[in-house]
Amino acid sequence: MRILASDGMEKNAVAALTAAGHEVVEQFYEPAELAEQVKNFDVLVVRSATKVRKPIIDAACETGKLKLIIRGGVGIDNIDHEYAESKGIKVRNTPRASSDSVAELALAHMLSVSRFINIAGHTMREGKWEKKAYKGIEIAGKTLGIIGYGRIGQALGRRAQALGMKVVAYDIFKIPELENENMRYAEMDELFEVSDFISLHTPSIDGRPLINAETIAKMKNGVVIINTSRGNNVDEQALLDALNSGKVFGAGLDVFAEEPAKNVELYSHPRVSCTPHIGASTSEAQKRIGAEIVDIITKF
Repeated sequence: MRILASDGMEKNAVAALTAAGHEVVEQFYEPAELAEQVKNFDVLVVRSATKVRKPIIDAACETGKLKLIIRGGVGIDNIDHEYAESKGIKVRNTPRASSDSVAELALAHMLSVSRFINIAGHTMREGKWEKKAYKGIEIAGKTLGIIGYGRIGQALGRRAQALGMKVVAYDIFKIPELENENMRYAEMDELFEVSDFISLHTPSIDGRPLINAETIAKMKNGVVIINTSRGNNVDEQALLDALNSGKVFGAGLDVFAEEPAKNVELYSHPRVSCTPHIGASTSEAQKRIGAEIVDIITKF
C-alpha cells in the first residue's frame, strides 16, 4: 500500500511498514494540494496539524483508492469521520498510546501554576530574584475535577490520588468500579462547585466552549483550570477576564482556539503556564503511536 503520513511518523514505524513492503511518504500538504495528492494513496495518517474535511474526502473518492484514515492520537475531531465512513473510508485512531504522556503534562501544568514555576523561572532569566512575589498553593488535600474520565482522565486521576488529592469526575459513561474513597463521579454543576482544580479531557462538542463566563461563575474563587484537550473547549476571553479579576487563580494551557496561538495576552499572562500543543510529544508516546499505527495497517 501507499501510505501518506502528512504530519510525519515515528522512524521505527516507517521502517516496519517499509519492511512489510509498503511505501511511506512523509510530506505535509496544504488543504488544496492534499486534496490532489490523497487520490494517489491507500492510507492517510495524520496527527493534529492536518484537517481531513469533506472536500478532501470527496477528492479521494474520485479515484476510490483511499481506504483508511488513521489519526495518530486520541481525538478524531480533525477528521470528518462520519462522512468518511459513509463514503466507505475507514477511520481509526490510537487511543491508548498517548494517555500517560498527556496526563503527565496536565499534572505538570497543575504544579507549574500552583507554584509559579513558569513565570518565576522566566523572571530569573531576566536577572530578577522575586522570592516574595510567588506565594503558591499546594495540591495535596485539594479536589480535582476531571471532565472526561476516559483513558487520559483516569490516568490523571490515578496520579492525582497518589499525590493526596480527591477526584470528582464527569463523564457520560460511568465505570462504578473506579470509584473509591478518593474518587467519585459527579454531575457537571457539582463538579464546578466543589473543585479546586479542573482539568479538561473531552473532545470539543460542536465548537461550544465548556469553560465560559457562565460556567466560571459557578466555580470556586481561586480555581485552577487546565486544558490539554481541545482549544475551543475554553472561551479564551472569558478565561482571561477571570484571570484578571482573580476569580481564576491560574491556568495551564497546552491547546488554543487558534494554533499556532495568536492570543498573546492570554499565553503571556503571568498566571498562565503554557505549552505549544505538546501533550503527546514524548519519545515513549511516539513509539507507542507508531507501533499502534503499524498494527492498525497490518490488520487492515
